Amino acid sequence: MQRNDLAKYKLPDVPGVYLFKKGRTVLYVGKATSLRDRVRSYFDDDLIATRGPRIVDMVTKADRVAHEPTPTVLEALVREAALIKKYHPLANTEGKDDKSFLYAVITQEDIPRVLAVRGKDIDFKTKQISDRQKIKVHYGPFPSGAQLREGLRLIRRIFPFFDTPKPVGTKSRHHAAHIEFNTQIRQYPKIFDTKEYRRTIRHVMLFLSGQGKKLRTMIEREMQRAAAEERFEDAAQARRELFALDHIQDVSLIKDENLLPQTQHLDSAFRIEAYDTAHLSGTNAIGVMVVLEGGVPQKKGYRTFRIRGVQKNDDIASLREVLSRRLGHPEWPLPQAIVVDGGKTQKKAAESLLAEAGIAIPVMAVVKDERHRPREIIGARTAGVSEAEVVLANSEAHRFSLARHRYARSKSLRTA
Repeated sequence: MQRNDLAKYKLPDVPGVYLFKKGRTVLYVGKATSLRDRVRSYFDDDLIATRGPRIVDMVTKADRVAHEPTPTVLEALVREAALIKKYHPLANTEGKDDKSFLYAVITQEDIPRVLAVRGKDIDFKTKQISDRQKIKVHYGPFPSGAQLREGLRLIRRIFPFFDTPKPVGTKSRHHAAHIEFNTQIRQYPKIFDTKEYRRTIRHVMLFLSGQGKKLRTMIEREMQRAAAEERFEDAAQARRELFALDHIQDVSLIKDENLLPQTQHLDSAFRIEAYDTAHLSGTNAIGVMVVLEGGVPQKKGYRTFRIRGVQKNDDIASLREVLSRRLGHPEWPLPQAIVVDGGKTQKKAAESLLAEAGIAIPVMAVVKDERHRPREIIGARTAGVSEAEVVLANSEAHRFSLARHRYARSKSLRTA
């Protein structure tokens, strides 16, 4: 291949993995912070000095480049290992054997551990490591042991797991000590939940196998189910996991590539406001505003509006009144996104009111089916917000509006 061949591949300036190929044969797999810059570097004049004759020979033989973007460098790291395991490219593995690489293994135990283990310490036939500990599954090889260890540290921040050198006993003082240790670093609740830990390990397995997209889909479904069942703490936890997957601070992995660090931060201040109205035969009509910051309900920011200027059951007029009165409070911080209950008509009504006020905030709408379950999410992709997050905000607004309406009705009946 030549440098001028790269133009046709339109390599993006994002993290990901790249594969040099000759026909259908994969010659080399690599990861990158920037696919565009990393692949271009293989055509620099000093390649033989920086990468050696084996890589120069590989580039010369290659006739095409394939690439696969990933949300973060961390996912590029595990995806690279999965592809090396799948294709065994000569330029990656020539002159090496399995014993020289590092692997991530999950032990076959009641409380599994996730460990970084050298290939020489694994018996791949019997699926055991050197201390005769059975392993459930292994991932790799990882070309850089340092990057694997750093990657596991980052993954553990999202999905807490045990990485102790000795097994964690279910009834021993040893087990209690490790539970206490993880509680102190805020990795686990004080009461160890075996079911929740198994969920964590399933997520770790998907991540380490390079199936980030499937993992996100699974967590989004868990989040939607928890929101529908009004398990809002579980839904908020799932939302935080989703956000962290896309915003984990993997700057240390980037530095290992000798590329410009591009730190990503978990934006815990991202504010969403969701609105809903409730009424019964036109009486006791109220509207509510709920607030989520970083995916977590902020109940101190919830507000109730008694609807005054609307005749009968006019949902659009009620929504406009609530939003108008909310905008009359400049002391409240404006959100980065707004969620309304309804379809395109409600979305347009909210957008129109915001435009009249000279405020540019994206609006999303949740369309419900006949059983009042979310059927369609409008505007989430444009706003850059996950559909699961929109459903959570909408469900919390609906729950709060019903609770406030019941309170208003009971107060009215008591004073009648």
